[in-house]
Amino acid sequence: MHNPTYVKLYIIPAQPAGSPENTCTSQSNTITNSLTRWPFSTACSKPKTMSKKLYEQIAEKLIEKLKEGTSPFQQPWSNDNTFVLPYNPTTGKNYRGMNALWLAMQNYDDPRWMTLRQATARDWPVIKGEKATRIQFAKTTETVKMVDEKGQEIKDENGKAKTQTIKLDKPILATAFVFNAAQLRNIPALEVATKEKMAVQKWDPIERAEALVKDVNPTLKFGGNQAYYNPAKDLIQLPKKEQFGTATEYYATLLHEIGHWTSKEDRLNRPLGGKFGTPEYAKEELRAEIASLMLGNELQIGHYFEQHAAYVENWIEILENDPLELYKASNDAQAIHDFILDKEQRRDLVQDRGTPPTAARLQENDRISYNGTEYLVGGKLKGKNILVTDTANGNRMKVNPNDGLYKSLLQARNQQAAQARQQSKQSKPAEEPDNNMQHEHEDELEHEHLGMPELVLNGVQTEHQNRGIKI
Repeated sequence: MHNPTYVKLYIIPAQPAGSPENTCTSQSNTITNSLTRWPFSTACSKPKTMSKKLYEQIAEKLIEKLKEGTSPFQQPWSNDNTFVLPYNPTTGKNYRGMNALWLAMQNYDDPRWMTLRQATARDWPVIKGEKATRIQFAKTTETVKMVDEKGQEIKDENGKAKTQTIKLDKPILATAFVFNAAQLRNIPALEVATKEKMAVQKWDPIERAEALVKDVNPTLKFGGNQAYYNPAKDLIQLPKKEQFGTATEYYATLLHEIGHWTSKEDRLNRPLGGKFGTPEYAKEELRAEIASLMLGNELQIGHYFEQHAAYVENWIEILENDPLELYKASNDAQAIHDFILDKEQRRDLVQDRGTPPTAARLQENDRISYNGTEYLVGGKLKGKNILVTDTANGNRMKVNPNDGLYKSLLQARNQQAAQARQQSKQSKPAEEPDNNMQHEHEDELEHEHLGMPELVLNGVQTEHQNRGIKI
Protein backbone atom coordinates (compact mmCIF):
# COMPACT_ATOMS: atom_id res chain seq x y z
CA MET A 1 0.00 0.00 0.00
CA HIS A 2 1.31 3.41 -0.91
CA ASN A 3 1.97 5.72 2.04
CA PRO A 4 1.59 9.34 0.92
CA THR A 5 4.38 11.75 1.86
CA TYR A 6 3.33 15.18 3.02
CA VAL A 7 5.53 17.97 1.68
CA LYS A 8 5.05 21.72 1.56
CA LEU A 9 5.27 22.75 -2.09
CA TYR A 10 2.61 25.12 -3.39
CA ILE A 11 -0.72 26.48 -2.17
CA ILE A 12 -3.23 25.31 -4.76
CA PRO A 13 -7.01 25.86 -4.68
CA ALA A 14 -9.22 22.80 -4.27
CA GLN A 15 -10.19 21.09 -7.50
CA PRO A 16 -13.71 19.84 -8.18
CA ALA A 17 -14.07 16.08 -8.23
CA GLY A 18 -13.73 14.58 -11.66
CA SER A 19 -11.95 17.58 -13.14
CA PRO A 20 -9.03 16.82 -15.50
CA GLU A 21 -6.61 18.44 -13.08
CA ASN A 22 -7.63 15.98 -10.36
CA THR A 23 -6.72 12.76 -12.18
CA CYS A 24 -3.15 12.36 -10.81
CA THR A 25 -3.89 9.89 -8.02
CA SER A 26 -1.60 6.86 -8.07
CA GLN A 27 2.03 7.16 -6.89
CA SER A 28 1.43 10.80 -6.04
CA ASN A 29 2.49 13.12 -3.28
CA THR A 30 -0.21 14.81 -1.24
CA ILE A 31 -0.06 18.55 -0.89
CA THR A 32 -1.38 19.97 2.33
CA ASN A 33 -2.38 23.51 3.16
CA SER A 34 -4.86 25.19 5.43
CA LEU A 35 -7.55 25.18 2.75
CA THR A 36 -7.54 21.71 1.27
CA ARG A 37 -5.73 18.41 0.89
CA TRP A 38 -5.86 16.46 -2.33
CA PRO A 39 -3.68 14.03 -4.28
CA PHE A 40 -1.37 15.86 -6.70
CA SER A 41 1.31 14.30 -8.91
CA THR A 42 4.58 16.08 -9.56
CA ALA A 43 3.71 15.71 -13.25
CA CYS A 44 0.63 17.92 -12.88
CA SER A 45 0.60 21.63 -13.58
CA LYS A 46 2.31 24.08 -11.21
CA PRO A 47 1.60 27.73 -10.48
CA LYS A 48 3.07 29.97 -13.16
CA THR A 49 5.27 31.92 -10.75
CA MET A 50 7.05 28.74 -9.69
CA SER A 51 7.24 27.01 -13.08
CA LYS A 52 8.79 29.90 -14.99
CA LYS A 53 12.29 29.38 -16.27
CA LEU A 54 14.89 31.85 -15.11
CA TYR A 55 15.29 33.31 -18.61
CA GLU A 56 11.55 34.05 -18.63
CA GLN A 57 11.82 35.90 -15.33
CA ILE A 58 14.80 37.89 -16.61
CA ALA A 59 13.04 38.77 -19.87
CA GLU A 60 9.97 39.97 -17.95
CA LYS A 61 12.16 42.06 -15.67
CA LEU A 62 13.98 43.64 -18.61
CA ILE A 63 10.67 44.45 -20.33
CA GLU A 64 9.49 46.14 -17.14
CA LYS A 65 12.73 48.14 -16.85
CA LEU A 66 12.71 49.13 -20.54
CA LYS A 67 9.19 50.48 -20.16
CA GLU A 68 10.24 52.42 -17.06
CA GLY A 69 13.39 53.72 -18.76
CA THR A 70 15.57 52.18 -16.03
CA SER A 71 17.11 49.19 -17.82
CA PRO A 72 20.89 48.66 -17.70
CA PHE A 73 21.08 50.16 -21.21
CA GLN A 74 19.35 53.34 -20.07
CA GLN A 75 21.43 53.97 -16.95
CA PRO A 76 23.29 57.32 -16.89
CA TRP A 77 27.05 57.35 -17.14
CA SER A 78 29.45 59.87 -15.60
CA ASN A 79 33.16 60.07 -14.88
CA ASP A 80 32.68 58.77 -11.33
CA ASN A 81 31.40 55.46 -12.74
CA THR A 82 27.90 55.73 -11.26
CA PHE A 83 26.83 52.57 -13.11
CA VAL A 84 28.99 49.46 -13.07
CA LEU A 85 27.96 45.99 -14.21
CA PRO A 86 27.87 43.30 -11.49
CA TYR A 87 31.14 41.67 -10.49
CA ASN A 88 32.42 39.31 -7.81
CA PRO A 89 34.88 41.11 -5.49
CA THR A 90 36.30 37.82 -4.18
CA THR A 91 37.40 36.68 -7.64
CA GLY A 92 37.69 40.02 -9.46
CA LYS A 93 35.57 38.63 -12.30
CA ASN A 94 32.57 40.25 -13.95
CA TYR A 95 29.34 38.28 -14.16
CA ARG A 96 28.68 37.17 -17.70
CA GLY A 97 25.87 37.08 -20.23
CA MET A 98 22.33 37.06 -18.95
CA ASN A 99 23.49 36.82 -15.32
CA ALA A 100 25.06 40.27 -15.66
CA LEU A 101 21.77 41.78 -16.84
CA TRP A 102 19.75 39.90 -14.22
CA LEU A 103 21.88 41.05 -11.28
CA ALA A 104 22.05 44.60 -12.64
CA MET A 105 18.24 44.77 -12.46
CA GLN A 106 17.92 43.78 -8.79
CA ASN A 107 17.56 47.39 -7.54
CA TYR A 108 20.87 47.54 -5.67
CA ASP A 109 23.30 50.45 -6.00
CA ASP A 110 26.26 48.21 -5.16
CA PRO A 111 27.52 46.08 -8.11
CA ARG A 112 29.31 43.50 -5.89
CA TRP A 113 27.84 39.99 -5.63
CA MET A 114 29.10 36.71 -4.17
CA THR A 115 27.99 33.38 -2.75
CA LEU A 116 27.30 32.70 0.91
CA ARG A 117 30.47 30.62 1.13
CA GLN A 118 32.61 33.41 -0.31
CA ALA A 119 31.08 36.02 2.00
CA THR A 120 31.45 33.81 5.08
CA ALA A 121 35.11 33.09 4.27
CA ARG A 122 35.80 36.84 4.50
CA ASP A 123 33.75 37.38 7.65
CA TRP A 124 31.03 39.27 5.80
CA PRO A 125 27.94 37.59 7.29
CA VAL A 126 24.58 37.86 5.56
CA ILE A 127 22.11 40.11 7.34
CA LYS A 128 19.30 38.04 8.87
CA GLY A 129 16.21 37.84 6.68
CA GLU A 130 18.02 38.69 3.42
CA LYS A 131 17.25 36.54 0.37
CA ALA A 132 19.71 35.36 -2.24
CA THR A 133 19.32 35.84 -5.98
CA ARG A 134 19.41 32.86 -8.30
CA ILE A 135 21.75 32.73 -11.30
CA GLN A 136 22.57 29.97 -13.79
CA PHE A 137 25.58 28.82 -15.76
CA ALA A 138 26.65 25.91 -17.91
CA LYS A 139 28.74 23.41 -15.99
CA THR A 140 31.16 21.53 -18.26
CA THR A 141 33.26 19.64 -15.69
CA GLU A 142 32.67 17.68 -12.50
CA THR A 143 34.96 17.21 -9.49
CA VAL A 144 34.85 13.56 -8.34
CA LYS A 145 36.68 11.49 -5.72
CA MET A 146 39.52 9.31 -6.98
CA VAL A 147 39.23 5.54 -6.44
CA ASP A 148 41.58 2.61 -6.94
CA GLU A 149 40.97 -0.58 -8.95
CA LYS A 150 38.92 -1.98 -6.05
CA GLY A 151 36.67 1.05 -5.94
CA GLN A 152 38.17 2.33 -2.68
CA GLU A 153 38.76 6.04 -2.17
CA ILE A 154 42.34 7.23 -2.64
CA LYS A 155 43.41 9.47 0.21
CA ASP A 156 46.30 11.89 0.66
CA GLU A 157 48.83 11.97 3.52
CA ASN A 158 46.30 13.82 5.70
CA GLY A 159 43.62 11.19 5.19
CA LYS A 160 41.47 13.37 2.91
CA ALA A 161 39.99 11.92 -0.25
CA LYS A 162 41.79 12.96 -3.42
CA THR A 163 39.71 14.44 -6.21
CA GLN A 164 40.04 14.96 -9.92
CA THR A 165 38.18 17.06 -12.47
CA ILE A 166 36.50 15.24 -15.34
CA LYS A 167 34.90 16.68 -18.45
CA LEU A 168 31.17 16.08 -18.82
CA ASP A 169 29.84 14.55 -22.03
CA LYS A 170 27.25 17.32 -22.19
CA PRO A 171 27.07 20.65 -20.32
CA ILE A 172 24.65 20.78 -17.39
CA LEU A 173 22.63 23.88 -16.62
CA ALA A 174 23.57 24.59 -13.00
CA THR A 175 22.08 27.01 -10.49
CA ALA A 176 23.88 29.12 -7.89
CA PHE A 177 22.70 31.70 -5.38
CA VAL A 178 24.42 35.00 -4.69
CA PHE A 179 24.05 37.92 -2.30
CA ASN A 180 24.61 41.60 -2.94
CA ALA A 181 27.15 43.51 -0.86
CA ALA A 182 24.28 45.60 0.56
CA GLN A 183 22.97 42.39 2.16
CA LEU A 184 26.22 41.76 4.05
CA ARG A 185 27.76 43.09 7.26
CA ASN A 186 31.39 44.21 7.70
CA ILE A 187 32.12 44.44 3.96
CA PRO A 188 34.24 47.50 3.03
CA ALA A 189 32.33 50.44 1.58
CA LEU A 190 31.96 50.51 -2.20
CA GLU A 191 33.90 53.78 -2.38
CA VAL A 192 36.90 52.13 -0.72
CA ALA A 193 36.74 49.09 -3.01
CA THR A 194 36.42 51.30 -6.09
CA LYS A 195 39.48 53.39 -5.15
CA GLU A 196 41.52 50.22 -4.63
CA LYS A 197 40.38 48.90 -7.99
CA MET A 198 41.20 52.13 -9.79
CA ALA A 199 44.62 52.33 -8.13
CA VAL A 200 45.82 49.21 -9.96
CA GLN A 201 44.33 50.23 -13.30
CA LYS A 202 47.21 50.31 -15.80
CA TRP A 203 45.57 52.21 -18.65
CA ASP A 204 43.80 55.48 -19.15
CA PRO A 205 40.30 54.41 -20.38
CA ILE A 206 40.49 56.36 -23.64
CA GLU A 207 44.03 55.11 -24.27
CA ARG A 208 42.93 51.55 -23.73
CA ALA A 209 39.92 51.95 -26.02
CA GLU A 210 42.12 53.37 -28.79
CA ALA A 211 44.63 50.54 -28.37
CA LEU A 212 41.82 47.98 -28.52
CA VAL A 213 40.46 49.45 -31.75
CA LYS A 214 43.95 49.14 -33.24
CA ASP A 215 44.10 45.52 -32.08
CA VAL A 216 40.77 44.71 -33.72
CA ASN A 217 41.72 46.75 -36.80
CA PRO A 218 38.37 47.19 -38.57
CA THR A 219 38.16 49.29 -41.74
CA LEU A 220 36.84 52.73 -40.73
CA LYS A 221 35.45 55.47 -42.93
CA PHE A 222 34.63 58.92 -41.56
CA GLY A 223 32.06 61.44 -42.75
CA GLY A 224 28.34 62.14 -42.70
CA ASN A 225 26.05 62.05 -39.69
CA GLN A 226 25.38 58.34 -39.28
CA ALA A 227 27.19 55.42 -37.65
CA TYR A 228 26.68 51.96 -39.14
CA TYR A 229 28.39 48.77 -40.28
CA ASN A 230 28.27 48.00 -44.02
CA PRO A 231 28.51 44.17 -44.32
CA ALA A 232 28.82 44.24 -48.12
CA LYS A 233 31.98 46.37 -47.94
CA ASP A 234 32.97 45.14 -44.48
CA LEU A 235 33.56 48.66 -43.18
CA ILE A 236 32.32 50.85 -40.36
CA GLN A 237 31.02 54.30 -41.28
CA LEU A 238 31.28 56.97 -38.56
CA PRO A 239 30.85 60.72 -38.24
CA LYS A 240 34.10 62.58 -37.65
CA LYS A 241 35.44 62.45 -34.09
CA GLU A 242 34.84 66.14 -33.53
CA GLN A 243 31.12 65.65 -34.20
CA PHE A 244 30.78 63.63 -30.99
CA GLY A 245 30.17 65.43 -27.72
CA THR A 246 32.89 63.52 -25.85
CA ALA A 247 35.58 60.96 -26.55
CA THR A 248 33.60 58.37 -24.58
CA GLU A 249 30.58 58.86 -26.87
CA TYR A 250 32.79 58.28 -29.88
CA TYR A 251 34.37 55.08 -28.58
CA ALA A 252 31.10 53.72 -27.18
CA THR A 253 29.49 54.21 -30.60
CA LEU A 254 32.47 52.67 -32.37
CA LEU A 255 32.43 49.61 -30.09
CA HIS A 256 28.73 49.12 -30.83
CA GLU A 257 29.47 49.06 -34.55
CA ILE A 258 32.45 46.74 -34.00
CA GLY A 259 29.90 44.44 -32.38
CA HIS A 260 28.09 44.24 -35.75
CA TRP A 261 31.47 43.90 -37.50
CA THR A 262 32.11 40.60 -35.66
CA SER A 263 29.19 38.97 -37.50
CA LYS A 264 31.27 38.23 -40.63
CA GLU A 265 31.80 34.56 -41.56
CA ASP A 266 35.50 34.49 -40.68
CA ARG A 267 34.84 36.11 -37.29
CA LEU A 268 31.81 34.94 -35.30
CA ASN A 269 29.71 33.96 -38.32
CA ARG A 270 26.48 35.49 -37.04
CA PRO A 271 23.86 35.94 -39.79
CA LEU A 272 22.66 39.50 -40.42
CA GLY A 273 19.23 39.81 -41.91
CA GLY A 274 16.27 42.10 -42.22
CA LYS A 275 15.88 45.76 -42.95
CA PHE A 276 15.55 48.61 -40.49
CA GLY A 277 12.37 48.22 -38.45
CA THR A 278 12.13 44.43 -38.83
CA PRO A 279 12.42 42.00 -35.86
CA GLU A 280 15.61 40.51 -37.34
CA TYR A 281 17.24 43.94 -37.47
CA ALA A 282 16.19 44.73 -33.88
CA LYS A 283 17.53 41.36 -32.64
CA GLU A 284 21.00 42.14 -34.02
CA GLU A 285 20.84 45.61 -32.46
CA LEU A 286 20.04 44.00 -29.10
CA ARG A 287 23.16 41.84 -29.38
CA ALA A 288 25.39 44.77 -30.25
CA GLU A 289 23.85 46.88 -27.48
CA ILE A 290 24.44 44.29 -24.77
CA ALA A 291 28.01 43.77 -26.04
CA SER A 292 28.60 47.54 -26.09
CA LEU A 293 27.36 47.77 -22.50
CA MET A 294 29.77 45.00 -21.43
CA LEU A 295 32.73 46.49 -23.29
CA GLY A 296 32.05 50.02 -22.08
CA ASN A 297 31.97 48.72 -18.53
CA GLU A 298 35.18 46.73 -19.00
CA LEU A 299 37.05 49.68 -20.53
CA GLN A 300 35.51 52.21 -18.11
CA ILE A 301 34.42 54.48 -20.95
CA GLY A 302 30.71 54.12 -20.32
CA HIS A 303 27.80 53.44 -22.61
CA TYR A 304 26.14 55.76 -25.13
CA PHE A 305 22.49 54.70 -25.38
CA GLU A 306 20.82 57.71 -26.98
CA GLN A 307 21.64 56.64 -30.53
CA HIS A 308 19.87 53.30 -30.07
CA ALA A 309 16.87 54.36 -27.96
CA ALA A 310 14.62 53.98 -31.01
CA TYR A 311 14.84 50.18 -30.73
CA VAL A 312 13.27 49.96 -27.25
CA GLU A 313 9.74 49.27 -28.50
CA ASN A 314 11.06 46.62 -30.89
CA TRP A 315 12.99 44.91 -28.09
CA ILE A 316 9.93 44.89 -25.85
CA GLU A 317 7.81 43.30 -28.58
CA ILE A 318 10.48 40.68 -29.36
CA LEU A 319 10.94 39.67 -25.72
CA GLU A 320 7.21 39.53 -25.08
CA ASN A 321 6.80 37.16 -28.03
CA ASP A 322 9.89 35.07 -27.28
CA PRO A 323 11.56 35.44 -23.85
CA LEU A 324 14.24 32.93 -24.89
CA GLU A 325 15.58 35.53 -27.34
CA LEU A 326 17.20 37.38 -24.45
CA TYR A 327 19.15 34.26 -23.52
CA LYS A 328 20.31 33.86 -27.13
CA ALA A 329 21.17 37.56 -27.47
CA SER A 330 23.11 37.59 -24.19
CA ASN A 331 25.16 34.57 -25.25
CA ASP A 332 25.96 36.18 -28.60
CA ALA A 333 26.84 39.47 -26.87
CA GLN A 334 29.20 37.67 -24.50
CA ALA A 335 30.83 36.01 -27.52
CA ILE A 336 31.29 39.47 -29.10
CA HIS A 337 32.82 40.81 -25.88
CA ASP A 338 35.20 37.85 -25.58
CA PHE A 339 36.19 37.95 -29.27
CA ILE A 340 37.15 41.63 -29.08
CA LEU A 341 38.98 41.42 -25.77
CA ASP A 342 40.84 38.34 -26.99
CA LYS A 343 42.67 40.68 -29.37
CA GLU A 344 43.86 42.72 -26.40
CA GLN A 345 44.89 39.61 -24.47
CA ARG A 346 46.95 38.39 -27.43
CA ARG A 347 48.77 41.73 -27.47
CA ASP A 348 49.36 41.52 -23.70
CA LEU A 349 50.77 38.01 -24.19
CA VAL A 350 53.29 39.33 -26.71
CA GLN A 351 54.25 42.09 -24.27
CA ASP A 352 54.71 39.56 -21.47
CA ARG A 353 57.15 37.71 -23.71
CA GLY A 354 59.44 40.70 -23.97
CA THR A 355 57.80 43.61 -25.78
CA PRO A 356 57.23 46.36 -23.19
CA PRO A 357 53.82 48.07 -23.04
CA THR A 358 53.85 51.59 -24.41
CA ALA A 359 51.68 54.58 -23.64
CA ALA A 360 50.68 56.95 -26.41
CA ARG A 361 50.85 60.09 -24.28
CA LEU A 362 51.94 61.48 -20.94
CA GLN A 363 49.42 61.35 -18.11
CA GLU A 364 48.79 63.84 -15.33
CA ASN A 365 50.75 63.05 -12.13
CA ASP A 366 53.33 60.92 -13.99
CA ARG A 367 56.73 61.12 -12.25
CA ILE A 368 59.50 60.45 -14.76
CA SER A 369 63.22 60.13 -14.08
CA TYR A 370 65.13 61.58 -17.05
CA ASN A 371 68.55 63.13 -17.62
CA GLY A 372 69.51 63.18 -13.95
CA THR A 373 66.32 64.74 -12.59
CA GLU A 374 62.65 63.92 -12.01
CA TYR A 375 59.83 65.54 -13.95
CA LEU A 376 56.24 65.83 -12.72
CA VAL A 377 53.53 65.96 -15.36
CA GLY A 378 50.81 68.47 -14.52
CA GLY A 379 47.42 69.19 -16.00
CA LYS A 380 46.46 69.88 -19.59
CA LEU A 381 46.64 73.35 -21.03
CA LYS A 382 45.05 74.73 -24.17
CA GLY A 383 45.13 72.34 -27.11
CA LYS A 384 47.55 69.42 -26.69
CA ASN A 385 49.89 71.34 -24.41
CA ILE A 386 50.63 70.06 -20.90
CA LEU A 387 52.55 71.46 -17.96
CA VAL A 388 55.76 69.71 -16.87
CA THR A 389 57.73 70.61 -13.71
CA ASP A 390 61.43 69.89 -13.05
CA THR A 391 61.18 68.86 -9.38
CA ALA A 392 64.89 69.60 -8.77
CA ASN A 393 64.64 73.35 -9.41
CA GLY A 394 60.89 73.96 -9.69
CA ASN A 395 61.08 75.13 -13.30
CA ARG A 396 57.75 74.72 -15.13
CA MET A 397 57.58 74.14 -18.88
CA LYS A 398 54.80 73.93 -21.44
CA VAL A 399 55.32 71.04 -23.86
CA ASN A 400 53.30 69.25 -26.54
CA PRO A 401 53.68 65.89 -28.37
CA ASN A 402 55.79 67.49 -31.11
CA ASP A 403 58.46 68.72 -28.69
CA GLY A 404 61.68 66.79 -28.21
CA LEU A 405 61.37 66.91 -24.41
CA TYR A 406 57.85 65.47 -24.57
CA LYS A 407 59.01 62.56 -26.75
CA SER A 408 62.01 61.90 -24.51
CA LEU A 409 59.87 61.90 -21.35
CA LEU A 410 57.34 59.58 -22.97
CA GLN A 411 60.08 57.16 -24.00
CA ALA A 412 61.61 57.27 -20.51
CA ARG A 413 58.23 56.64 -18.93
CA ASN A 414 57.57 53.59 -21.09
CA GLN A 415 61.01 52.16 -20.36
CA GLN A 416 60.50 52.60 -16.63
CA ALA A 417 57.06 50.97 -16.84
CA ALA A 418 58.55 48.00 -18.71
CA GLN A 419 61.29 47.61 -16.07
CA ALA A 420 58.74 47.75 -13.24
CA ARG A 421 56.62 45.15 -15.00
CA GLN A 422 59.60 42.82 -15.40
CA GLN A 423 60.62 43.22 -11.74
CA SER A 424 57.06 42.47 -10.66
CA LYS A 425 57.05 39.26 -12.71
CA GLN A 426 60.38 38.13 -11.25
CA SER A 427 59.31 38.77 -7.65
CA LYS A 428 55.91 37.10 -8.04
CA PRO A 429 55.85 33.56 -6.56
CA ALA A 430 54.97 30.72 -8.87
CA GLU A 431 51.28 29.89 -8.77
CA GLU A 432 50.00 26.37 -8.39
CA PRO A 433 47.56 25.27 -11.06
CA ASP A 434 43.96 25.86 -10.02
CA ASN A 435 41.69 23.00 -10.96
CA ASN A 436 38.60 24.69 -9.57
CA MET A 437 38.44 27.71 -11.86
CA GLN A 438 35.40 26.54 -13.81
CA HIS A 439 33.12 28.82 -11.86
CA GLU A 440 33.39 30.77 -8.65
CA HIS A 441 30.08 29.29 -7.49
CA GLU A 442 30.98 25.63 -8.02
CA ASP A 443 30.56 24.78 -4.33
CA GLU A 444 27.06 26.23 -4.02
CA LEU A 445 25.22 25.05 -7.09
CA GLU A 446 22.35 22.81 -7.96
CA HIS A 447 21.74 21.08 -11.26
CA GLU A 448 18.66 22.36 -13.03
CA HIS A 449 17.46 18.85 -13.90
CA LEU A 450 17.40 17.99 -10.19
CA GLY A 451 14.82 20.69 -9.51
CA MET A 452 14.99 23.02 -6.51
CA PRO A 453 15.04 21.02 -3.25
CA GLU A 454 15.18 22.68 0.13
CA LEU A 455 18.71 23.52 1.30
CA VAL A 456 20.35 23.79 4.69
CA LEU A 457 22.93 26.58 5.00
CA ASN A 458 24.91 26.99 8.22
CA GLY A 459 22.34 24.88 10.05
CA VAL A 460 19.46 27.16 9.02
CA GLN A 461 16.86 25.62 6.76
CA THR A 462 16.07 27.76 3.75
CA GLU A 463 13.18 27.88 1.37
CA HIS A 464 13.14 28.85 -2.28
CA GLN A 465 11.14 31.92 -3.09
CA ASN A 466 11.00 34.02 -6.21
CA ARG A 467 14.34 35.64 -5.36
CA GLY A 468 16.11 32.56 -4.06
CA ILE A 469 17.39 31.63 -0.62
CA LYS A 470 16.24 33.36 2.53
CA ILE A 471 18.58 33.45 5.52
